[in-house]
Amino acid sequence: MTADDTTRVAIQGNNKELQLKVGQSILDAAHAQGVDIDHACGGVCACSTCHIKILSNADCFREATDDEEDQLDKARDVALTSRLACQSVLERHPDSHQVEITIPDWNVNLVQEGH
Repeated sequence: MTADDTTRVAIQGNNKELQLKVGQSILDAAHAQGVDIDHACGGVCACSTCHIKILSNADCFREATDDEEDQLDKARDVALTSRLACQSVLERHPDSHQVEITIPDWNVNLVQEGH
């Protein structure tokens, strides 16, 4: 991967980062690169456990669907920058090739996968 075909995703409050390709979701990139983002539904927009906040360059991602908005209604600490990591698919690289996100410290998760 070269810098030209990926966007760097810096995770605020965490010394980790991801490399994200166009067409890839933040959740898929995180799991492929060993970064834990909690999820209970397997990334199919059926829960709110992969709630994140996109702090910069949110306009480079696919727009939230009504289903995603409905799931975010169940999340805690929702803000205007809130998205589900499974639905946050990069559509184009920002000019800076960098996005900043934060992962809330807690969420509503009754079932955890992969543990």
